[in-house]
Amino acid sequence: MKGLFLTLEGIDGAGKSSHIDALEALFKARGRQVTRTREPGGTPIAETLRTMILTQPMDPLTESLLVFAARRDHIVRVIEPALARGEVVLCDRFTDATFAYQGAGHGFDTAVLSALEQWVQGRPLQPDITLWFDLSPELAAERLAGARLPDKFESQPVEFFRRVAAGYAQRAAAASRFVRIDAGQSRDQVWQQIEAALAARGLMGSR
Repeated sequence: MKGLFLTLEGIDGAGKSSHIDALEALFKARGRQVTRTREPGGTPIAETLRTMILTQPMDPLTESLLVFAARRDHIVRVIEPALARGEVVLCDRFTDATFAYQGAGHGFDTAVLSALEQWVQGRPLQPDITLWFDLSPELAAERLAGARLPDKFESQPVEFFRRVAAGYAQRAAAASRFVRIDAGQSRDQVWQQIEAALAARGLMGSR
C-alpha cells in the first residue's frame, strides 16, 4: 500500500493538534499503520534542536538553519522510512510552517528558504495533503491566553501572527494539496470539515 503524507498547519492556537488523535484513530480503523510526528522534532536530534528553536533568541538565518537541520534528520530517520513501508505519516507542521513563520513572520528571505528546501528535501519531498487550520490571529490569541507558559513564538504580538497567517494563505494559494479548514467553528464542525476533505480526495479508504 502506498504511503500517505498528511500535514497539519496553522498559527498557534488554531487547534490543529487537538485533531491528531482522531485522525490517527480514523486511519487505524481502516487498517492503516500510522506514524505520528511533529516539527520541529520527531527524532532525538530534532527534539534537541526544537528546544533551542522555541526558547533561545537567535537571528532568522540561524533559526532557519536549525529548523532545516532538524527537518533533514526527521525526513531521513522517520518520514521517508515510514512512507516506504506504506504507512500514513501524520505530521504536526512541516516546511509550510517555515515559510509562514521564518519567512512571512520574521520577514526572512524566502529565496534562501527555497534553496534550503531543495537541499534538505531533495525532490523536494512534499505532503500529499495539507490541512490548513485557518483562524484569525485575534481568536487564536484568546484561545492561547492562560493555556500554558508560552514559548518564544506564542509570545509574539498579534501583528506577527497576522503576517504568519498571510504567509500560510500565500502558500495555500500556490499549492493544490492544501485544504482550508475553518478553525473558527466548533470542534465537531472542524472535524466534519476534515472528514469531508479526506473523503473528497479519496483518502478515507474502506473499513
